[in-house]
Amino acid sequence: MPMTTRDDSPQTTKRHLFFALWLSSVLLLFGRSSAADLKDSTLWGAAGTNAHGGTTISEKRDSASSAFQSTKCAGVYAGHLQGICTDERDAIYWSWTDTLVKTDARGHVLKQVKVAKHHGDLCFHDGKVFVAVNLGQFNLPAGHEDSWVFVYDADTLAELARHRVPEVVHGAGGIGYHDGRFVVVGGLPVGVKENYLYEYDTKFAFQQRHVLASGYTLMGIQTAAFANGAWWFGCYGVPAVLLRADPRFQLTGRWQFDAALGIVGVADGRFLIGQNSFARGGGYEGRAALARSDAEKGLVFEP
Repeated sequence: MPMTTRDDSPQTTKRHLFFALWLSSVLLLFGRSSAADLKDSTLWGAAGTNAHGGTTISEKRDSASSAFQSTKCAGVYAGHLQGICTDERDAIYWSWTDTLVKTDARGHVLKQVKVAKHHGDLCFHDGKVFVAVNLGQFNLPAGHEDSWVFVYDADTLAELARHRVPEVVHGAGGIGYHDGRFVVVGGLPVGVKENYLYEYDTKFAFQQRHVLASGYTLMGIQTAAFANGAWWFGCYGVPAVLLRADPRFQLTGRWQFDAALGIVGVADGRFLIGQNSFARGGGYEGRAALARSDAEKGLVFEP
């Protein structure tokens, strides 16, 4: 192998100077994140802050990934949207009647499984996704329903368990979790002027039925979530109805707002609201829209 020699000619020096200037401009153009990654480790504290009290790059990325925004769910589905929930970090779960879908926060599909019809609203707890399922009929007197809660692994969507909830006599359609208890909601016969909330412990032993003095809502309650210190329930109707109750299930609000296809609380006191529309060629497309609390209107969509 021949030996190399150093070239100190003016042309070479100019080339080196030009390269250095070009490299500096690239670093300025694309920011300092790469350079920051290379800083001496003594500048960074063990608790995730730098010497000046700022957050680390990894923390900023984690914060960004957990910030849910309005997003579209990729794909077209035969059944309409029944509910949404999140893993409180970076994933959204969508129940499409006979298909269960997991996406990232931007709506890109990560997992998708076919499921029994009718899978309804769903909630997340302790690394699992819980779905209200009715294999019978809705909105009829007791005896026509076949109410269940199906449980799935939040990472893989593998089915883990099925729990019968026969107390939900008009068909299980929605579910929420708070403070060690699940609340299952569902259908309602025409003309009944109150809704029923069925409370279970974490092993799905029945605790009690709560009566919500809501007045009649079309087909009962479709979706449920606990957020901002209250229970929120989405209902069908023309117009659709949003109900709010305190932790003791006393009604504290009723508004014209459509959360019947999904509602879940996210960061900063905001909500994601499930929506769907007809797709060209058939089926449904869905999205989660960002909303916030409003004293007069219950919830309002953010622009």
